[in-house]
Amino acid sequence: MSADRPQHKSFPWIRTFIGAAVLGALIVLGAQVFENQLHPVKAGETPPPRVPGAVFPTDTFDGKDVQQPINYSHKLHAGDLGINCLYCHTYARRSRVAGIPPTAKCMGCHTVVAEDKPEIQKLTAMWKKGESPAWNKVNDLPDFVHFSHERHLQKFLLNNEDMNIKDSPDVCAMCHGDMNTVGVAKKMKPLTMGFCVTCHEKNNGPADCTRCHK
Repeated sequence: MSADRPQHKSFPWIRTFIGAAVLGALIVLGAQVFENQLHPVKAGETPPPRVPGAVFPTDTFDGKDVQQPINYSHKLHAGDLGINCLYCHTYARRSRVAGIPPTAKCMGCHTVVAEDKPEIQKLTAMWKKGESPAWNKVNDLPDFVHFSHERHLQKFLLNNEDMNIKDSPDVCAMCHGDMNTVGVAKKMKPLTMGFCVTCHEKNNGPADCTRCHK
């Protein structure tokens, strides 16, 4: 090595800076974990409000599990895998009803995913016969009540500048509870007239009776 070649200088402050940054990140992460342990969101509980400009209904309903032909898990699909509500419930953003996905949509994944699972084998058998699962309703309103998924999604999601389409589970949780925490769907909100009226009052919804009763 030539004696004229400049030598690399040592900058101990860089190591100090990096160490401080790592320590700070660990402190923030630890604080978040500690907060989650202090105030965990349990299955069936209303999650903290996550929709800017909206006041979450606080009423809860301890609904019973509704038996279904296929034990579809919202926690697995929407929670763990992060599949957006509107991917399966495609009608919700443009119709009164949210809709149930056709079996073809389910089989789009399950022709190659988890084919060995008993519930998927049941679904596959129905698919080959040209049948669809006879799903049982979980959240059912009386026939004289007019509720539009489209209108509510427009107000709280699609026309909300602070929201993104990926945030649809947060809007759905207002009326359905946090579906990311439950397996087979269950009713977690009372959906009574008082529940709806209180929500309208807090979120500047219409007070005209004919808007909901046609």
